[in-house]
Amino acid sequence: MARPVSSFRCTDCGWTTLKWAGRCAECHEWGTVVDTTEKASAARSLKPAAISGTGIARPITHVDTTAVSHWPTGIAEFDRVLGGGIVPGSVILLSGEPGVGKSTLLLEVASKAAAAKSRVLYVSAEESVSQVRLRAERTGALQPELFIAAETDLATILGQIDAVKPNLVIVDSVQTVASSNSDGLAGQPSQVREVASTLIRVAKDRNLPILLVGHVTKDGSIAGPRLLEHLVDVVCQFEGDRQTALRFVRALKNRFGSTDEVGCFEMTGDGIAEVPDPSGLFLSRGAVAVSGTCVTVALEGRRAMPVEVQALVIKSQAPNPRRVTNGVDSSRVAMLLAVLERRAGLEGLGGMDVYVSTVGGIRLTEPAADLAIALAIASACKDLPIAQNAVAFGEISLAGEVRPVSAAKLRAAEAARLGFSTRIDASATGSIGAAVALAIKTGFSAREAELDAVF
Repeated sequence: MARPVSSFRCTDCGWTTLKWAGRCAECHEWGTVVDTTEKASAARSLKPAAISGTGIARPITHVDTTAVSHWPTGIAEFDRVLGGGIVPGSVILLSGEPGVGKSTLLLEVASKAAAAKSRVLYVSAEESVSQVRLRAERTGALQPELFIAAETDLATILGQIDAVKPNLVIVDSVQTVASSNSDGLAGQPSQVREVASTLIRVAKDRNLPILLVGHVTKDGSIAGPRLLEHLVDVVCQFEGDRQTALRFVRALKNRFGSTDEVGCFEMTGDGIAEVPDPSGLFLSRGAVAVSGTCVTVALEGRRAMPVEVQALVIKSQAPNPRRVTNGVDSSRVAMLLAVLERRAGLEGLGGMDVYVSTVGGIRLTEPAADLAIALAIASACKDLPIAQNAVAFGEISLAGEVRPVSAAKLRAAEAARLGFSTRIDASATGSIGAAVALAIKTGFSAREAELDAVF
């Protein structure tokens, strides 16, 4: 008789070990490792299965791709991120912080698809049917082909799919759905894995696109096992600040397109609206030039957007001067202050309070914004404005050099399209000191032109 082999398994995530442990080494839960003693069986040879019909392998050049072409959702910004639209049989995971607008966006997607005579099943596992109906009335998403169900059981959801026979399924959210075939509560790794695997199998077998909503952890990563991101075809992240109405959708993984595109949306009282040209959202240009402002061209994926950087420099009244930033990296600003004082001759910055912010709540993380930040600080320190038709982008080294940045032609073309005729970059100047002098000179020239026009 075969000797029994002792084995232990975590009831939450499925992790196995030969020795008992009080804490799971994978999901770090306490008291979930149980004894699953099983008898060892002799290894059996696996016989090859007979293959016939469409299951036989064929040359890749003979594969028909007409059935997997993109079909647009009716929301151009969302289609831009997906690579042209939704592919039949694909599974898309949309993640984001609570309250950012994931459900509102997907309800708009469902409404557009239902308006195009496609039957849509919207499964809400977090809200009741009446709550979804109220939001649909507010956003104008009421469509006769949009079916709503409030379910948290996976078997019931599969029954709804069989009964409705939809062309698109939306599940909000995957962390709140549970399966009776898996142990543990909804949202635990084993449950999320079981629910996602079942829905993906249904999507592939029926050529049915499914959109899943995913929760995020405190650090912003997708909650649940990492396997969830590997199983789905597309992973989209919905980003935005609650203090502003602007929202961004970017693709972290896309098997059917590029991950460089970014969709721009704006939250309004009537729901979510597309922003096809966000150029004016990050500018606050008045009739008169003000010191401490400079415009740069930032890249969000492949999209170039002008962003205004504002700076304020005042004499400090405290022993330790303040450095307050909003939308830019504080350590990067500290480095630029040292470079300006040492390489550009702006003495006294060490004893000044410096405030740097971006307009519109956008966050600048790329080094291409160094030059605009430095020029805005220099303009505020000298109290001399920069011309409103000037734009600056470039990386600044510790040696005070202005270095070229990626996609310089794309940035320059977008700046020219928006009417910025003066460009300050690595091709126009080679050092930060020369860049500061050139920026102030453009301001003087602009003011002389204004005076000549008046008198």
